[in-house]
Amino acid sequence: MDKINGSQAIIRCLQEEGVKIIFGFPGGAIIDLFDALMDSDITNVLVRHEQGAVHAADGLARVTGEVGVALLTSGPGATNGVTAIATAYCDSIPMVILTGQVPTPLIGNDAFQEVDIVGITRPCTKHNYLVKDAKDLVPTLREAFHIARTGRPGPVLVDLPKDVVAKMIDFPEKKPIRMQTYQPNYEPHQGQIEKACKKILKAKNPVLYVGGGVILSNAHEELTELARKLNIPVTMTLMGLGGFPGTDPLSMGMLGMHGSYAANMAVANCDLLIAVGARFDDRVTGRLDAFAPHATIIHIDIDPTSISKNVKVDIPIVADCKHALTAMNTWFNTSSDFNREQVAASHEPWRATIDGWATKHPMTYIDEGEIIKPQFVIQKLDELTHGDAIITTEVGQNQMWAAQFYKFNKPRQWATSGGLGTMGYGLPAAIGAKMAFPDKTVVDVAGDGSIQMNIQELATAKQYKCPVKVVILNNNYLGMVRQWQELFYNKRYAGTVMDVTPDFVMLAQAYGAVGLRATKTSEVEAVLKEALATDNTVIMDFVIAREECVFPMVPAGKATTEMLLV
Repeated sequence: MDKINGSQAIIRCLQEEGVKIIFGFPGGAIIDLFDALMDSDITNVLVRHEQGAVHAADGLARVTGEVGVALLTSGPGATNGVTAIATAYCDSIPMVILTGQVPTPLIGNDAFQEVDIVGITRPCTKHNYLVKDAKDLVPTLREAFHIARTGRPGPVLVDLPKDVVAKMIDFPEKKPIRMQTYQPNYEPHQGQIEKACKKILKAKNPVLYVGGGVILSNAHEELTELARKLNIPVTMTLMGLGGFPGTDPLSMGMLGMHGSYAANMAVANCDLLIAVGARFDDRVTGRLDAFAPHATIIHIDIDPTSISKNVKVDIPIVADCKHALTAMNTWFNTSSDFNREQVAASHEPWRATIDGWATKHPMTYIDEGEIIKPQFVIQKLDELTHGDAIITTEVGQNQMWAAQFYKFNKPRQWATSGGLGTMGYGLPAAIGAKMAFPDKTVVDVAGDGSIQMNIQELATAKQYKCPVKVVILNNNYLGMVRQWQELFYNKRYAGTVMDVTPDFVMLAQAYGAVGLRATKTSEVEAVLKEALATDNTVIMDFVIAREECVFPMVPAGKATTEMLLV
């Protein structure tokens, strides 16, 4: 075989891995790789900021389950992507980030646009590499994809010195990846499965607590089968939304700081908590000594370091969620100890108690006539899209209202920054999702503060004919911090008042997009309908009640039963 240069080998390797879209921004250190992309069938999306590139690749990865790929140059190009890499790391999103680097003889000499991006990203990547020899390019890249998509997924960075990618090499034959120090366990221990199942049979007040791992492992069908078979109520984390149908009678919605009253009360009073692909985040648990105090805890997770890290568990199952839930369903289907009707009936009093909590304190808000309530906007969006849109969000109140009032019935229709809480995530993530699924409706739910973090990506959406829709819940505040200041700082709104914001309608028009505005409740539906029917990128500016708060809310340091309600 004729020799090819390193850039050409990288492109061939990406094609071999099934990559169809790359998001990036060029620069001197990576120019050869951008040039090689011109001769491939990979779509090269030019973003307007490197953070946008990584968020877009992240959005694509979340909705497809495939590895997202971003391509950044050295120095500031690479550091601009760090926040987005950390975002993907916190939420376990499979990605490969390729960064340009100065030539190897200049590394460590403070060369122009040189940073130690491997050192900088070591705490926020699953793994990273500096490739020093051209013969290692393809094996390293193959290994990077393997690490990114297997086990607990995550971002992997590969740093590429300019001289290395310019060298001529033979393209190596593909071989199975074998890494002695990295062998994730997928299969559950059968003894632990049996122990868990027998404990479930004895429970009177069980709860399934579902995290993002169910979606990452494509285990939603197995989870739904288990919940319905045993008549067990289900609550989901922010990252787990869509892992179980939100409109199912067994669904209690989200739990935690801004979760439903019923979900938080159920967890506090359950006698068995079955955690599947969740990590007992502080936003879920509240005060640890008051979290599920009466419960035996079963915890299924592929990452052994997550087991008993925050909350001590009684029955740990280290395995892939799909494999573990399949094993549990098989046990119940074949066990002579399991009587479906009897078990389902035994949980009916518990279901009735939960329904009582939900009826007493539903997820609601106070109607103020023609003053637009953000919750109403999300409800209308859910209604008009039939709950079938892909929803991305920025971070803050907009994110919580979307999580509370849009009913996610399917996995991978929800992309939001959970662990890191990154403002500016939603718009580029929506572009990545829309490019992955051009025929689906993709909506970014944003606040007027967070949308401005990466609003330049409207140009990317327009250039690539990517008609995403943006719902801006505009209150001229940094709303979530303002809410805390209202409730706990005597309404001292330090640094949260946004007296000057763009005219979002005119800004949309400046980018060649469509801008729409609603200032009263009676205009909301018409604006949403027009936006959804428009074959263009659309910004919808909803002027909402300025000091609307997200409720329920669990104050910091409180138990999840100590909720502030509407």
